[in-house]
Amino acid sequence: MGRLRADAERSMRAIMAAAEDVLSASPVATMEQVAEAAGVARATVHRRFASREALIEAMEVTAWREILQAVHAARPHTAPPLVALHQATAGILQIKPAWRFTLARQVPLSTEAQAVQAEVMALCEEVFGKLLGPGTDLVWARQVYLALLGEAAHGTPPAGQDPDALATKVIDTLMYGVQRRA
Repeated sequence: MGRLRADAERSMRAIMAAAEDVLSASPVATMEQVAEAAGVARATVHRRFASREALIEAMEVTAWREILQAVHAARPHTAPPLVALHQATAGILQIKPAWRFTLARQVPLSTEAQAVQAEVMALCEEVFGKLLGPGTDLVWARQVYLALLGEAAHGTPPAGQDPDALATKVIDTLMYGVQRRA
């Protein structure tokens, strides 16, 4: 399939953004409600996305690709691990709030989104391996990190705070616990 025209791509993004808002408010919302929120005809939504599931799958792939781009932009293979982790965390904290409904799923619907998610998780564990050293339970470190990331992105009061400041809080808590460092 060729590259979509710019206006068609904007239309798809607008539909996905509207779907994110509508589905966050009501997870059982219909395609008609999404079309209304996007300000487009129902036929436009159905032309772009064959079904509600196809729309959610497209949202998942888009969200996970954005996160993967943020992780790659942090240079996980070449930057010092703590720098890479901080930059990736700040980038993810800028992305996550826009995809709250979509990223809340434990397992994405589509195999494509699952593959992108797996790549993100592998890069995360690679950085943790460099940062935390041998003998560290990398799966547990990743789970703790993801929980902290979720709280930073959606919890209160930190939500809306500067992504760099939140990234520092997440990493400091992961590395040192909740006690203040001297």
